[in-house]
Order: sequence, then structure tokens, then C-alpha cells
Amino acid sequence: MVRIAVYPGTFDPVTNGHIDILERASGLFDEIIIGIAEDNYKNTLFTLEERLYLMKESVGHLKNVSVESFTGLSVEYAVKKNAQALLRGLRVVSDFEYEMQVATINKHLNDDLETVFLMTSDRYAFLSSSIVKQVASLGGRVTGLVPPLVEESLKRKYGLSD
Repeated sequence: MVRIAVYPGTFDPVTNGHIDILERASGLFDEIIIGIAEDNYKNTLFTLEERLYLMKESVGHLKNVSVESFTGLSVEYAVKKNAQALLRGLRVVSDFEYEMQVATINKHLNDDLETVFLMTSDRYAFLSSSIVKQVASLGGRVTGLVPPLVEESLKRKYGLSD
């Protein structure tokens, strides 16, 4: 049996914390499909097309990882992709509370689909897409927090130069 996981999210933008989770998970699953949510409750900085491009470029070195967009519930998307698991990253205790709620409702929606949590590496425990955008919007340096292409894209979005 091929072990497939879906890693859903908005990824606005992708961070090195996301990449860390994917690099480690790529050894646990035969295939990982990154599902970038088209519809979400967040106001995104990057368009869907930009988020797809940035993610594809950032994970190109991972041969068993692909990137797609999806609409609707991540559980339904995972079923369409024949996935056995949803992949989620955890940073801090507050993440656990939220992610536990999501995993519980997902289990209610589909009892056959598991949620697999990976703890982020220590160096990314403080890192979120929101904090990256906040720092970048104020001209702060995000080198080492996001892939270089994402850093350049943030500078362009906020009209910043080196």
C-alpha cells in the first residue's frame, strides 16, 4: 500500500518551518501532496498562484512531494487523493489546542483518515507566516526564516529594497 499524506494550509507565505516539516515527513510517507487552500478565512498577502509558485519552487528538492490547490474541506480533498493521513505541524502548546479541535472534527467527518502531527524543530518553534509578514512589512530581515525566493517576494510585495 502506498502511504499518502496531504499537508493542507494557506502557506502565506511558506516558511522554513513548513519546509522542515516536509523534509522530515517525506521519509515517512511515499507521497505528500501539499494542498494549498483556495478558499479560507484569512486575508492572504500572496495570491493563490503566487503561493503555488513559491511552494513549488521551495520543495522542488523533495521528489515525493507535489503541490496543488484545493477548495472545500481538507478531509474531502484527502479522500479524493486516496490519502491515509493529514499532515500537520505543531510549534507551541496553543497550536496543539487548535490542531486537536481540527483533528477531532476531521475524525468525525471521516473516521478512516488519520491526522499525523510533527513537532517543528526547535529553531522554528517561534516561526509563523503571520510573524514573517509582520517583520517583513516593517522592513525587518527574514533571512533564514523563509526560502530565499520567498524573502525576495516579500520585499517586492512591501516595496522594500536591500
